[in-house]
Amino acid sequence: MTVIVLTNCPAGLRGFLTRWLLEISAGVFIGNPSARIRDILWEEVEQYAGQGRALLAHTTNNEQGFTFRTHDHAWHPADHEGITLIRRPDTNTRPVTAEPQSGWSKAAKRRRFGRG
Repeated sequence: MTVIVLTNCPAGLRGFLTRWLLEISAGVFIGNPSARIRDILWEEVEQYAGQGRALLAHTTNNEQGFTFRTHDHAWHPADHEGITLIRRPDTNTRPVTAEPQSGWSKAAKRRRFGRG
């Protein structure tokens, strides 16, 4: 089983994939091509995706029973003790400073303006 998910890709690429896979929702393709055809399709997706993103998931003979590949995704596959997990970017990180900035709390504001 093979699943390809396209986001913000050219319509021509979607049309190309419908030759071998069934589009079950906008940008979501599913089918059962051979491994050779699947790899050729993925090469075409990588070449013609443009500014879009793509994800390929397919069955394989491993502990999870599937594997996946990404193209221009912020989330990347990461191997963790033989299991493939998704590594998401950490958007909540703030730069660490040696000293807190003055005025960073309500108490500091009260001290500064003499209201407290």
